[in-house]
Amino acid sequence: MTVQTTYPRISAVKPLADKRLLVTFATGERKIYDCTPLLNDEAFRPLQDEQLFRQVRSDVGGYAVVWDDSIDLAESELWL
Repeated sequence: MTVQTTYPRISAVKPLADKRLLVTFATGERKIYDCTPLLNDEAFRPLQDEQLFRQVRSDVGGYAVVWDDSIDLAESELWL
């Protein structure tokens, strides 16, 4: 069994309704990621604030999406 250790970089992210993200990867593939389950985790609770949630952006290298200095999601989590 081969384990994938690298994932496509994120080229764009767009917030959608119902705490979902439309993530576009460097390969051109697009995926929708539901953030709702994360909101139970203390680290992600601030994302319940719609204004903060809508501030999502891709980090400079495309390795994650970020909201602020303390909230981010890695490209591997979004890809899988």
